[in-house]
Amino acid sequence: MAYLDENFLLYSHTARRLFHEVAKDQPIIDYHCHLSPREIATNHRWDNISDIWLGGDHYKWRLMRANGIDEDMITGDSSPREKFQAWAETVPYTLRNPIHHWTHIELQRYFGIDLLLTPDTADEIWERTNAKLAEPDFSVHGLLKKFDVRVVGTTDDPADPLDDHQRIADSDLVTQVLPTFRPDKALLVDRPDLLAPWLEKLEAASDMAIMHFSDLLAALQKRHDDFHAAGARLSDHGLDRLPALRCTDEDAAMIFNRARAGKAATPEEKEKFSFYLMVFFGQLDAAKGWTKQLHLGAFRNVNSQMAGKLGPDTGYDTIGDTAQGAALVMYLDALTSAGAMPKMVLYNLNPRDNYLFACLTGAFQDGTVAGKIQFGSGWWFLDQKNGMELQLDALSATGLLSRFVGMLTDSRSFLSFPRHEYFRRILCNLIGGEADRGELPDDFEALSGLIRAVCFGNAKRHFGFDV
Repeated sequence: MAYLDENFLLYSHTARRLFHEVAKDQPIIDYHCHLSPREIATNHRWDNISDIWLGGDHYKWRLMRANGIDEDMITGDSSPREKFQAWAETVPYTLRNPIHHWTHIELQRYFGIDLLLTPDTADEIWERTNAKLAEPDFSVHGLLKKFDVRVVGTTDDPADPLDDHQRIADSDLVTQVLPTFRPDKALLVDRPDLLAPWLEKLEAASDMAIMHFSDLLAALQKRHDDFHAAGARLSDHGLDRLPALRCTDEDAAMIFNRARAGKAATPEEKEKFSFYLMVFFGQLDAAKGWTKQLHLGAFRNVNSQMAGKLGPDTGYDTIGDTAQGAALVMYLDALTSAGAMPKMVLYNLNPRDNYLFACLTGAFQDGTVAGKIQFGSGWWFLDQKNGMELQLDALSATGLLSRFVGMLTDSRSFLSFPRHEYFRRILCNLIGGEADRGELPDDFEALSGLIRAVCFGNAKRHFGFDV
């Protein structure tokens, strides 16, 4: 079997049929990513392969550092060609890392290049990819069309202006590009130095003065309304774990008002305040029929020296080992008790927690929406073959795989859409292999329905997208 041929990751007859006849040509709903609304609004083009492939890609940066590449060749002032050469020197050492797969799938799907990237092929690949980048269709809008991307869900702070989203909506782009409400910075009562400038931005975005806690809630409500009007149907929160200390109205106001005046909240006060706001955000989402996403379990910026030098999202995060269950139960129960449980997707980052998360979703389904509470796809360090298979197995064993909303890119790169193909191959291999072994019914029509739903249909229905 040739490397990355048409039957890559497809090890049975039915697996191949399911992928080639059903999954391969399904449209894409990329409901969670970190693509730039500005680049979409301006229909951005790239000068060279380094700009689109290496800029901001901390997955690659981590491997380059592990390969002994100097930081100047990664995030420093070296030329794009030098950085590309450094990546080419690293790629042969990435065997068995999913990035070896992704790198060469992207070269195939975007550029029609079947060569393996090595120091010896770097010159040719540099020239061929840059020539392709110069073609008229190789722009942001062209790539969205090429991969039949129906919806993109960007990740946006409540204080962010939505001007770029309006420009996109007014353009002739067929893909819907919708903001996602991510209010993590509202919880920074332990860091008044960071909270204050964010509040200034929120004041500008909401056109409201924020002096007291009631003002904060009103401004967040206003921006939630603005996001909804701009097409948002999802929120998102990135937390090491959910807070687990209940908080009264009075305590929340006191904690915020002190932080507004420059007095940092204690760890206990921050947890109480965060719990209060997380319930508030759940109520906002439930009232509008949104889906809340909870990304839990990362240890962020653990290398303080380098994170301090380069900033966040530069490759200095890792899988956390924080206990998740008790706090998650407390939060979901609080929303249920308040009659404010929105649709929800739960993502874990430690595979130890797969069955915890998958099983927990079943305790909060309420019969109103199929798959209302979802165990989300393998996230970040788990968005690879083994991680996806473990997630699918846990979900299947404890819930309904047939209601799963499927894959996302979680990426900052417009070259990441083949990750949907990667997932679809793994899904088809799992389902097709079990059918051929007699572990699932020999009913191609039924299996095809499952594949279509997980690849596209469930996300369309669950999030309420009109595509």
